[in-house]
Amino acid sequence: MEGKVKVAIADDNPNIVDIIGRCISTQNDMEVVGTANDGIIANEVIFNTCPDVVLLDMVMPRLDGLGVLETINSSSMDVRPSFICLSAVGHEDVIRRAIDLGARYYMIKPFDMNMMLRRIKEVAQKNDGAGPRISPTQNTSSQNIEEKITDIFLIIGIPAHIKGYHFLREAVKMVAENNEIINHITKELYPGIAERYNTTPSKVERAIRHAIDVAWSRGKVENINQIFGYTVYQRNEKPTNGEFIALLADKLSMDYSA
Repeated sequence: MEGKVKVAIADDNPNIVDIIGRCISTQNDMEVVGTANDGIIANEVIFNTCPDVVLLDMVMPRLDGLGVLETINSSSMDVRPSFICLSAVGHEDVIRRAIDLGARYYMIKPFDMNMMLRRIKEVAQKNDGAGPRISPTQNTSSQNIEEKITDIFLIIGIPAHIKGYHFLREAVKMVAENNEIINHITKELYPGIAERYNTTPSKVERAIRHAIDVAWSRGKVENINQIFGYTVYQRNEKPTNGEFIALLADKLSMDYSA
């Protein structure tokens, strides 16, 4: 995008605002155009400065981060900013709601400042004025495969606390790195994961099945389709473990080879 990336910072802690602001000021290609310590002021800053990216704290007085996202979503802004949400606590329901409302990333405090700068540049490059979108698999190559898988799982509603989350992530990564292994799912893939997690192949298979069932029960099929840009599944169509693993692995492989 032309010119500097315009960034607004909304956080109830003035020290955090100052630290992030000073970090951004060291970059030649971005600038802070406004700051706020509560949600009401954050909305005013967004409407008045039209930033490209908003770093948005989830817990603020008067109006929280979700309230800010809801306000911007219902507004008549011609070009809406990209949001990177910040929080000291990663409550799953809050993260999922923020993503549903269009947040591009959700960063847990304390976070690496260099990573934050990369995220700002990534989302700024993808803000085409169409408003909030879910695009976790379209980031630059600086994002490694595990981060991409985590983004996808967050979007499609697979909770991180269940065993199947970790088994499925490992399976997708293994197949993305060696797609032949998907043809030997019961003889190589499940046993390989079981060995790493000190469990049995049958438990790996059942846990992955449960993770997929959870995603479908949460009605996140439309998010899966949005990730791919076309209709992959209907609500009543539930893939097998192998089909789902292969689908995600193929998507990741295509992103890296593009």
